[in-house]
Amino acid sequence: MEALNEQIDKGIQILKQGGVIAFPTDTVYGLGADAFNSNAVKRIYDIKKRPKHLPLPLLIGDIKQLDILAEPLPEIALFLARRFWPGGLTLVVPKAARLPGYLGNTSIAVRVPAHPVCLALIQAINNPLIGTSANISGNPSALTAGEVRQQLGNEVDLIIDGGRCPDGGESTVVDVTGGEVVILRQGIIPEDEINRAAEEYRKIKEPCGLL
Repeated sequence: MEALNEQIDKGIQILKQGGVIAFPTDTVYGLGADAFNSNAVKRIYDIKKRPKHLPLPLLIGDIKQLDILAEPLPEIALFLARRFWPGGLTLVVPKAARLPGYLGNTSIAVRVPAHPVCLALIQAINNPLIGTSANISGNPSALTAGEVRQQLGNEVDLIIDGGRCPDGGESTVVDVTGGEVVILRQGIIPEDEINRAAEEYRKIKEPCGLL
């Protein structure tokens, strides 16, 4: 098997050429492509057999990219991002009008992963990376490169084998499009941690009582 760095370099070239690859993340194995390449994104839908009306989540390299993707950006989104990123929190935020329509209608799901392979790919292509689970929709998520291969076979251009995913759980998905915290999917970050952070934010934002 090729060294991990060699696999990453090959993956970067494939992404830049509009290809689709699978890679390890801090949650489960991901299936990705340059988010601004519409043909590559369409391939991901076809490979996963995912309904076209379900938007694909995005992976970004740092919190600064939220300003490009979200408009308007709720303050609570920034608060949670600073608390839990990089890591297993996916934020659903209002989608900026400048983004392509195939990324979603009014909202997008985005996170900063805590995994060196993901971050190397994102930084190299200088665009958000589609970061959906590398499985057939409705099937169990893949925790190893072998499990990806069992489900997707030769449909992807490359599977980067980075070993077994460390946590074996999907990200926690939180919708903040309305300025409030709504947990859409319980994942590796427990609900009570999200709720504690939301309560802390509310206390910070409460106006001081008048004497």
